[in-house]
Amino acid sequence: MTTSDADALRRIAALRASHDRLRSVVGSLTPEQVRSPGYPSEWTIAQVLSHLGSGAEINELVFDAGVAGTDPPKQEDFQAVWAVWDAKTPEMQAADVLAADARLVEKIEALGAEQRAAATFQNWSGPTGIAGLVSSRLSEHAVHVWDVEVMLDPSATVLPEAVGIILEIAEQLIGFTGKPGRSGRIHVTLTDPDREYALVLGEKVALEPWDSGQSTGALALPAEAFLRLVYGRLDPAHSPSVTAENVDLDALRSTFPGF
Repeated sequence: MTTSDADALRRIAALRASHDRLRSVVGSLTPEQVRSPGYPSEWTIAQVLSHLGSGAEINELVFDAGVAGTDPPKQEDFQAVWAVWDAKTPEMQAADVLAADARLVEKIEALGAEQRAAATFQNWSGPTGIAGLVSSRLSEHAVHVWDVEVMLDPSATVLPEAVGIILEIAEQLIGFTGKPGRSGRIHVTLTDPDREYALVLGEKVALEPWDSGQSTGALALPAEAFLRLVYGRLDPAHSPSVTAENVDLDALRSTFPGF
């Protein structure tokens, strides 16, 4: 087994763990909870689950095309999937997400080593291998599972196995998720897993490897919490202990309004 294949298998295992967590969370929902608000205030829990279900089917289209070497799905294919899920009742959305999600995970798990090495998939960021496809799916999956779970358990955290993997996606996404604001360069120190970054603020937001250069402030917090900050999910009611030096955490939260 090559190192790259070992890394792909680690990501696939994390996606399986996130699916299992989704199954556990959905299995505990009452009909009233299904219709109650999710963490994103504009969505109910059922709508969060519908987003995960339609995402599973869209990723399955991308996956099937990549394995077969055929043309990737088009926007109209995605719209057709969304229309089907939007038409489901909340109860159907909550029930059907598990089957759709399981089907995608099982297809990914069934790939042999040669297929994992050879397949190329057309993802939102361009062509990618199986590790990239799985990471992209995991980056929305684990966070949206948290969106549901935290409404049942305020102490919930994002799946630990997923945090380090999603951080790699966050490095690419942060220019999109971060909004223009006051300039600064914050030294960010993370734990579990340990990481050091320079969070660059201003007209453009970026996350760079820490180079021991100058900073305007320092922030130390768990990696899971920083991930939720970047995704717009570190409100005061769901924040662990954070050490901030010359950093206005509320202002930083406004830089990342969520998506």
